[in-house]
Amino acid sequence: MDATDEIIRFDKVTKRFGGNTVLDDLCFSVAPGKHVTLIGPSGSGKTTILRLLMTLTRPDEGTITVDGEYLTHEERRGRLVPAGEKHTREVRKKIGMVFQQFNLFPNMRVLQNVTEAPVHVLGMDKDAAEQRARELLELVGLGTKCNDYPTRLSGGQQQRVAIARALAMRPRVLLLDEVTSALDPELVAGVLDVLRDVARTTDVTMLCVTHEMNFARDISDEVLMFDAGRVIEKGTPEKIFSDPEQDRTREFLSAVL
Repeated sequence: MDATDEIIRFDKVTKRFGGNTVLDDLCFSVAPGKHVTLIGPSGSGKTTILRLLMTLTRPDEGTITVDGEYLTHEERRGRLVPAGEKHTREVRKKIGMVFQQFNLFPNMRVLQNVTEAPVHVLGMDKDAAEQRARELLELVGLGTKCNDYPTRLSGGQQQRVAIARALAMRPRVLLLDEVTSALDPELVAGVLDVLRDVARTTDVTMLCVTHEMNFARDISDEVLMFDAGRVIEKGTPEKIFSDPEQDRTREFLSAVL
């Protein structure tokens, strides 16, 4: 596989929970530096894709590759076998995630929340990690909040710290899971503006699950419409939102727009 033209690849991935097939023989790929948004009804498998990439769950069938390396498998003596924890952890370092809930450490100041993982997981020098953290907190508009505790921040500010924290790990891929769904409506625009800045000013690949269709239209190079664990349509935002081919896509968009 040529890793230069795809940074994420799902190859015939099936995931079941009990008798429920959430992803059904799923194939798709994402090119480096692209911003891809997954849309579709609840239960169509979108968040499961992000959970598989974070190795919070594992596929029942099929393979996932990240930056040319298998994520939950490895090759031994020419055969593909389930990966050991060490291999999976190394590949997973290339992936950052921002969750619906901010998951900040309440007992650590903002700066330490952002430097903790680069120092202890990547082995970064503490001073270098702090400098990078300050730059990222400036990027997300929180340069003056380095010494505050998360409890002193609004939900929108906490989510922006979570974005800075994910970027501090220098991921090749940033996963965004409904990052505004836990926020009060008036805080949503600020967080989406920050993500637009990140998309514009960094070369990080973004894979985004969102119900904010205007944001999806703004930020995406490609939109994938999911239904029943499969991609039923994909294309540019203009094509998907203005002239979708599938009746199911039209139905979904007329319900949410």
